[in-house]
Amino acid sequence: MFDKLPHLRSSKWIAVGRLDFNTSGLLIFTSDGVLANRLMHPRFEMEREYAVRILGELTEEQMKQLTTGVPLDDGQAAFTYLADEGGEGANHWYRVILKEGKNREVRRMFEAIGITVSRLMRVRFGPINLPPRLKRGQWLELDEKETRRLLALIKRDVM
Repeated sequence: MFDKLPHLRSSKWIAVGRLDFNTSGLLIFTSDGVLANRLMHPRFEMEREYAVRILGELTEEQMKQLTTGVPLDDGQAAFTYLADEGGEGANHWYRVILKEGKNREVRRMFEAIGITVSRLMRVRFGPINLPPRLKRGQWLELDEKETRRLLALIKRDVM
């Protein structure tokens, strides 16, 4: 990904968060270390939102488990939001939000209750939404006005 970014002379690109090999969606790159820290550091509890496709449907009990907490090897994890988004055939989509960024956390949470994720896509990171018109492999650079708005939003959320 870094090879596709414009060359910077006086700073370097910082990847905000990460996506595992089987996950698609929003990736954020910045040259602003303060912005990267505010988006990534756990103390700021920046929301990450995902579209999740599974085979079958969750039961009410499974949905309750995922929102109240499931035990993982590195501690308890819970979604702050979980919504049924429907589906066709055997596939079913859900929208989930969490405030952490542990490695493969969404997949591991579903696996902890016996469900395999067949598709996972990050659609939002904090105040930044994945633009629907943006296709895989494309990128969008925020203009100065959008960047100022983002910095103001994040600064306000921290105070």
